[in-house]
Amino acid sequence: MTPAIHAVFATWPNPQRNGLEHLRRLILTQAALLPEIGRVTEELRWGQPAYLTPDAHTACSLRIGMAKQDFALFVHCRTNLIETFAAGPGAGMRFQGTRAVLFRSETEIKDDPLSFLIRAALTYHLAV
Repeated sequence: MTPAIHAVFATWPNPQRNGLEHLRRLILTQAALLPEIGRVTEELRWGQPAYLTPDAHTACSLRIGMAKQDFALFVHCRTNLIETFAAGPGAGMRFQGTRAVLFRSETEIKDDPLSFLIRAALTYHLAV
């Protein structure tokens, strides 16, 4: 984690920070299982940690951050990722339109369904 990203994490309230750190670990773990996408990098985009592949034509980037009182896993809003996820493994979760899965606490994070969404985002353009 770069000092700039560490500084962003330090600004988040502790309960949300724990959940965001959980999401970060989940993203990096799933990315490591996808050698076809290359090494995922972590950068700041719009003031939030973003997870990017070396080739922008491979993936839809992921971001994590705050969404009012909730914390969130964000995807590009012009994809069908959230719609597909909500109709399948993410049924029953909370969403912000077509751009984010919302969480109030770390206990709401379900690794298996979210792993599906993360892998789908990181291979989005490979599947098209």
